[in-house]
Amino acid sequence: MIDLHYWPTPNGKKVSIFRMPATVDHAPADGGGPLSVFESGAILFYLAEKTGKFWPQDLRGKYEVTQWVIWQMANQGPKLGEAGHFRRLADREGDQSYAVRRFTDEANRLYGVLNMRLRDRRYLAGDEFTIADIVSYPWTVNWQATGSRHQELKHFKRWFEEVGARPGVQRGLAVGADLSTDNSKLSEEEQARIRKILYNQRALPVPD
Repeated sequence: MIDLHYWPTPNGKKVSIFRMPATVDHAPADGGGPLSVFESGAILFYLAEKTGKFWPQDLRGKYEVTQWVIWQMANQGPKLGEAGHFRRLADREGDQSYAVRRFTDEANRLYGVLNMRLRDRRYLAGDEFTIADIVSYPWTVNWQATGSRHQELKHFKRWFEEVGARPGVQRGLAVGADLSTDNSKLSEEEQARIRKILYNQRALPVPD
């Protein structure tokens, strides 16, 4: 049994699409005690290796997938997250025009990278659906929030629609739907409390 500690953000949905973010595997392959893994990319590698699915193990296929998982973790997720953040909060935090332009342009560039990659292959790592697609897709679902126009990117649009139509992806996206909150229906005080939790945190002191 694997426990999934989860919240319905794009990073959490990477793991729920895989079907099982932190996980605890109570039956790890080494036969030892429970094994915990955190970080969505590491969890996908772990689950793919454990199940033998969505991650080819031949040398070339393995690293074709691996490099795109790392690309997502280092580029797509952080930059699209910043684009959504600054575009969403620009009207309440003073002049954020540079940050909005910077990350909106970067989001557009990264959608272009996906579009270019998909021009001559069905999925990000070739002809097979892999964790490279699983890790990237959840961050494209709310493409409107980053100011992107995916209909102008025909190769990306084809992939986006095909991956989104997969029953396993649809089931994965539905996980945790009951945990989502419509912030517009919350009081200003509650919205402020949530922002304080989510944004501008600093390092906590290390206990003695």
